[in-house]
Amino acid sequence: MTMPNQPPAGKRSSDEAPIDLFANIVHDNNRGGAPYANFLEVFRTLQDKVVSSNPPESVWDEVSAQMGVAIELLEPWWEPEWQRPAGMRTDLPGRGNPLLVPFVPREESDNHLTGHVEFRPFHLGGNGAAHGGTLPLLFDDIMGHLASQGGRSVARTAFLKVNFRKITPIGRELQVDATVDRIDGRKRWLTGRLFDGESLFADAEALFVELLPGQP
Repeated sequence: MTMPNQPPAGKRSSDEAPIDLFANIVHDNNRGGAPYANFLEVFRTLQDKVVSSNPPESVWDEVSAQMGVAIELLEPWWEPEWQRPAGMRTDLPGRGNPLLVPFVPREESDNHLTGHVEFRPFHLGGNGAAHGGTLPLLFDDIMGHLASQGGRSVARTAFLKVNFRKITPIGRELQVDATVDRIDGRKRWLTGRLFDGESLFADAEALFVELLPGQP
């Protein structure tokens, strides 16, 4: 059995030097290249199809078999988290992580971030609305990213409150922004908003706390 944070048996050891996990990790937008970007969209589309389909049982068997082939292809290529494209590709929606809501940044400074997002069919909660749990995920991701920008060291979420103002629709481009409102020592307070024109769908407030040496 493969142990956590260890490569599978037979996997080559990486030649890359260890990264200081308590400082900002340098993102690598070349990792995986265009093929990874293409795969990410295919994978998200697959998730859309899975939650939008009701085929015969035999089709699910066939899809499972094909996914099994993909799993076998990827099995030998385990890498530590800071050496993977997922989560490290800031040029891709959701930083190249298929779990995250595919936020696309537009403008960013040390204390302000804007962009857009479109919730996809696999984010569906019901009746055409995005699942309520996807909104805290979105806000935590973008505000956490902003909290650790501007040369600031990495911080973790200590508090996150989301106000659901209106039903958030699936398949519609929405605007997002976040700001760093106050910093006091290790504490960083941020707010975020999800909207379309004059329609505010949700807003959030959060506290992020800078990691101490040795904290994971």
